[in-house]
Amino acid sequence: MRSALVLNATYEPLSVVPTRRAACLVLLDKADVVEDDGTVLRSASMAVPTPLVIRLRYVVKVPYHRRTSLSRRAVFARDEHRCQYCGGLADSIDHVMPRSRGGLHIWENVAAACRRCNLDKRDRTPDEAGMKLARPPHAPRELAWVAVSVGRVPEAWKPYLNVA
Repeated sequence: MRSALVLNATYEPLSVVPTRRAACLVLLDKADVVEDDGTVLRSASMAVPTPLVIRLRYVVKVPYHRRTSLSRRAVFARDEHRCQYCGGLADSIDHVMPRSRGGLHIWENVAAACRRCNLDKRDRTPDEAGMKLARPPHAPRELAWVAVSVGRVPEAWKPYLNVA
């Protein structure tokens, strides 16, 4: 199912919802269609453009800045599905400082790795194993949750994500 980006009245990205939910918000006069995909949702008595981006008509106060939660999917998205040791296709995650040696399960200590490099490194640090990280792990950008929630960000959303 396709998704739609929901913007606050101030054009700040709030969430990603299914297209059907976005259409319901438009029909209830709670939101306006900012971008559509050119197709139309039809009923017996009306037709609504299929929304890609909608903007709420009222301001929603956001109590906190949203952070992307640490998950395998999010780590692979941040590291572009590449092993941070050899550059090959990653299929697992690795703790740079092993958890058995006091390493934490945080963004700055988790990297995508291929099975071979993960087995070669085992319970050692990269220096002890003679391996080098391509780039140090880091927490993703503030709006990375959008890319993680949909996998691939549609072109129509990018101007609204860059503004934020």
